[in-house]
Amino acid sequence: MVILGIDPGYGIVGFGALDKQPNGIKVIDYGAISTPKENTLNERLAIIYDSMNILLDKFSPDAVSIEKLYWGRNITTAIPVAEARGVILLAVQQRGIPIYEYTPLQVKSALVGTAKADKHQVQFMVKTLLGLQKIPRPDDAADAVAMAICHSQTNQKLVAKK
Repeated sequence: MVILGIDPGYGIVGFGALDKQPNGIKVIDYGAISTPKENTLNERLAIIYDSMNILLDKFSPDAVSIEKLYWGRNITTAIPVAEARGVILLAVQQRGIPIYEYTPLQVKSALVGTAKADKHQVQFMVKTLLGLQKIPRPDDAADAVAMAICHSQTNQKLVAKK
């Protein structure tokens, strides 16, 4: 089962593709979609949408795991992130791929065992659980890989169906 984890944003969208098998999980690839700051939001959304379609073609995921949007203090940032998340969800939905949403607290609990874990603890667990030499960079890619790991650990029954 291929799981594509997504950390949504409009400047940087992190992604992490994992292959979940009954005997474990391995990294296929991870990275980030970056959009130029000088572009308009609409141009940046188009880049994200087109890049998501390329990733979906490349990895043919069985499931997409994406961070559930939570409202922070900065509504000015939250709205463009929500719009970027919308074009990501549209690209996935158009292909009929199941979408699973997790909050940051759910990801922390799945990887570290506590919702109070900090970013460094989550990144360390990403590296450890996947047997990587180093933590994925940028941070958005590590967050996306964590999102995919969360789905793999939360939805064990899905692997058995394959």
